[in-house]
Amino acid sequence: MSITKPSEFAGMQKASEAVACTLKEMRAYARPGMSTKQLDAYGAGILADFGANSAPFLTYGFPGYTCISVNNEFCHGIPSDKRILQEGDLVNIDVSAELDGFWSDNGASFVLGEDIHQHQALVNASKQILRKAIDNIKGGVRISDIGHLIETEAKKQGYKVIKNLTGHGVGRSLHEAPAEIANFKDKYNRTRFSKHSVVAIETFISTTSSFAETLKDGWTMVGNKGGFMAQHEHTIVVTDGMPIILTEKNELWN
Repeated sequence: MSITKPSEFAGMQKASEAVACTLKEMRAYARPGMSTKQLDAYGAGILADFGANSAPFLTYGFPGYTCISVNNEFCHGIPSDKRILQEGDLVNIDVSAELDGFWSDNGASFVLGEDIHQHQALVNASKQILRKAIDNIKGGVRISDIGHLIETEAKKQGYKVIKNLTGHGVGRSLHEAPAEIANFKDKYNRTRFSKHSVVAIETFISTTSSFAETLKDGWTMVGNKGGFMAQHEHTIVVTDGMPIILTEKNELWN
């Protein structure tokens, strides 16, 4: 969406606060021995306290309120009583929601407890790259140039990017124009970021895979060549200068 009046900005702030605080609290609540279903239920309660509705549940009938992916699962992991979190797991939580007609989206990967499997470097790279990408976004910048920046930074650190997972516009629905904000230089995408537009910027930084494939459950995605992936996401408003980070309360960079 494009912000055209103060009430729209205020609406996006409220929706973004709901998803950001939910993500922050879920990360703090997660612990070894907990099922991903229990973690999801905790997040659902926080969204409900804000009066917000789970976007994946509302939009797609997703079998959960948040997406929780563990280790080799890249994204869209289904919360389950059978999936028990373990020390050192690479966990990704993606929280998106609707509140009073406004939609916002954010996500983060993190290492649960001690980094016994050496995932922290991947997590750090993803966070750093997202920060650099957002710092370079303003009205008039080509979307493909930001994709090129993300892929270049990933390669510098010995990683790949997932080419069929992208950021996107958001605001009045979960996915809007621009439909694809890729993590690589898409020479066919001549679209530029527009001032006042609301977009969800996401990194998809991978150890070995370049594409994500859907498992038989119809939701969970894994790498075409295996390995691990870290994702970090903020919803922002594009300006003439530095973007306004609507989901900053998730404290992703703290």
